Parts: sequence; C-alpha cells; structure tokens
Amino acid sequence: MGNTFKTAFLLSALTLLLMFIGRAFGGQNGMILALVFAAVMNFVAYFFSDKIALAMYRAQPVTREDLPRAYQAVERLTQKIGIPMPKIYVIPSDSPNAFATGRNPSHASVAVTRGILELLTDEELEGVLAHELGHVNNRDILISSVAATLAGAITMLANMGKWAMIFGGYGRDRDDRGGGGLAGLLMLIVAPIAATLIQLAVSRSREYQADATGAHFTGNPYALASALQKLDAYSRRIPMQANPSTAHLFIIQPFMGMNFGSLFSTHPPIAKRIERLTGRPAEFTQ
Repeated sequence: MGNTFKTAFLLSALTLLLMFIGRAFGGQNGMILALVFAAVMNFVAYFFSDKIALAMYRAQPVTREDLPRAYQAVERLTQKIGIPMPKIYVIPSDSPNAFATGRNPSHASVAVTRGILELLTDEELEGVLAHELGHVNNRDILISSVAATLAGAITMLANMGKWAMIFGGYGRDRDDRGGGGLAGLLMLIVAPIAATLIQLAVSRSREYQADATGAHFTGNPYALASALQKLDAYSRRIPMQANPSTAHLFIIQPFMGMNFGSLFSTHPPIAKRIERLTGRPAEFTQ
C-alpha cells in the first residue's frame, strides 16, 4: 500500500500547489481554473504517463523477431516472477540506458536504448532487464511515471508564469493586488524546486530495492554490477538528450552535459549500488 498512498499524496499535493498558483495569479477565478486543470492533469498522469514518457524518447515498440535477446530474457524472467509479459520498446539513442513504466504489472512497458543493446553481454542485459522488472514487481512504475508527468507539468507552469510576467503580468499584478505579483514571483522559484523534490522523493531507495530484486530474480548480482559499471562509464562518454523531469525513470541517471552534484541526483551513487550488490567496494578504472 505504500506506493498507492504515495501516488495519492503526490496527486493531492499537485492539486493544492496548482490551486495556490491559480490563486496567486488569478484570485478566485484562477483557483477554480487551476482546480479544473489539476483534475485533467491527475487523470492524464494516472492513465497516460507511460505513453507520454515513451513518446518523449521516440520509443518504438518491437517484436520478438526484432529483438530476440531482450524478448527471451524478459520472457524467462516474467515466468519466474509470475507477472504478465510487458511491452518492449527501443529508444533510438546511442547512450546506454533503460527504464520501465506503466500503471501496474498488467500495463507495463520496458524501454531499452539502442546503445545498451550494443554495449552489454547477454548476462548483463538480463541483469538490467531484471532490475526493470523489479520496479514492475515492486509496483514502483506508477509512482515514478506519475512523478515524471507532474514534474513536467510544474516546470511547464513555471515557464508559462515566467513569460506572463515578462510580457507585463508582473507589473499589472503588483498594481492591482499589491503583492499578487510577489506571490507569482515566489511560485516561479517554488515550482521548479517542487518538481525536483517530487523526483527525489520517489527515487533513491527504489533503485537499491530494484537492484536487490533484480539480482534475486537472476541469481547473479555480479552481472548487474558489471552492467552498472559499464553503463556509468559509457553514458558519461555519450550523454543522453534526456528531459530532467523524467531523469529518475532510468536505471542510471542520464548525463545531460550538466552536473549539480549528489544533492540533485535522482539516483544513489553507482559505486554504492555496486557495493550493495557484490558486498565489496566498487573498483572503478576511471
């Protein structure tokens, strides 16, 4: 029930935040408009967040004939775990990465990049797929998909607010309501922070848990540890064109050509994840 409660909490928090923004920018009418927008966003986040995330990365569905390696590994694992076969997608990116999405195990999708298929051995790829199916089995995928959609919506609203102020909204608010413009300005600062907090709230412990679940499914924690080490090294060389609002979905944090340090990292350090999997410190050659 933990993840169900967290999802409901996130959707409620978004509704209240949107109403606060609406009130700051448009008074009573703004608040009502924001409530309608929140209801639509909650519906979209719950039912379509997986499709939005897949479309964002131009992920293409593949058949068993297209991708026998991944298909066979996922089939073996789903039979062992006892969950339905998810849809498999390929993302046209050379940066090696993967993510799972969907609202429950019956509506799950697993997406892998072209780069990960070229980089990993069969055992390592199975370790990564087991990690993603760990998210599906642990029912993490709904909350992470919803968080991605909400973070994107909050960031979008902050940007809209910024442009409204640039084109005269701030001056009008300040004159009309004495302080309304200040509340709007505050929201421009608060909204991106709220988006970041949503991602941080749902990510770090889940990655450790999915690593452990995935290693348990394959019985080979060293294959996943080896995959994580390779993914970390190669994704630094080939950064991914990733949207910050969906960074937490991936098996490793996409390197987007910027680094805000561990405070804003949606994932635990790779070295710590490897250490937990193998029981000894990670040896990095970089």
